Amino acid sequence: MRRLIHLPLSPFCRKIRLVLAEKKLQVDLIEEPVWERRVELIRLNPAAMVPILKNENLILSESNAIFEFLEEKYPKPALLPESLLDRAEARRINFWFDDKFHREVTSRLLYERVNKKLAKSGEPDSAIIKSGMKNFKFHIEYMDWLLQKRRWLAGDKLTIADFSAAAHFSSLDYIGTVDWEMSVNIKDWYVKLKSRPAFRPLLADLVPGFSPPPYYSDLDF
Repeated sequence: MRRLIHLPLSPFCRKIRLVLAEKKLQVDLIEEPVWERRVELIRLNPAAMVPILKNENLILSESNAIFEFLEEKYPKPALLPESLLDRAEARRINFWFDDKFHREVTSRLLYERVNKKLAKSGEPDSAIIKSGMKNFKFHIEYMDWLLQKRRWLAGDKLTIADFSAAAHFSSLDYIGTVDWEMSVNIKDWYVKLKSRPAFRPLLADLVPGFSPPPYYSDLDF
């Protein structure tokens, strides 16, 4: 049986959970408090990070490596487009969220407000949170611009780019930091994703000490 070592609000873990669910691949979830840096975790991944996918003797870490493995081994439904240029665009936007969005927004909002408390590593820094909200506006504008021209973030079909973005947005939505009135295009895009069966397990997540807003699990919000 596949096992995914994860954290419920980690966007990188959520991305892989979406991929697995979209491809209808069963997996057991094992929550791992990465801040404890347990020896067992480091043996699986010396970087002491999640997600980690275990399947019999196979151990894979790093979300993009896991995704590429799953996409090649289980190609249907495809989460990368057929054309070379479209695949490059899907990977570009996927990396945009894993890198730029993560550094400028997720790490400054989610990690300050949630991870610090869970790890007992201090109080949230209001200056960092303020900068994250400012950066968020820039990313909203860029996403809105993309979605004015496209049905999905990377083109006309759902791709890993959408799952990567939705993983970040769903984590931030759990803590009530997404203003869905800022962009009708983004809200419509998220509604389409939120309505997919693959998304439902994420909406059932609960993190002790943190309650999502009432609309978090609603498909019509």
